[in-house]
Amino acid sequence: MAKRIKIRVFPDGRVQAEVQGVKGKKCTDYINILEELLDAETIDSSYTPEFYETEEIVVQNEQLQTIGNNP
Repeated sequence: MAKRIKIRVFPDGRVQAEVQGVKGKKCTDYINILEELLDAETIDSSYTPEFYETEEIVVQNEQLQTIGNNP
């Protein structure tokens, strides 16, 4: 799933946001960015199941070989 923020604005001005596609504590970084952009503060929050998951990072190491004569 792509990383995204689902935002809902209510008629009374409240904003509800849900971070999707971000595992672990990194999701709270996105909420901090929203607070800065909106000049707002979080009043209530809860965590989705993704918060309790760990992100798997795959690192590939490739070696390049030169074939032929080196000048």
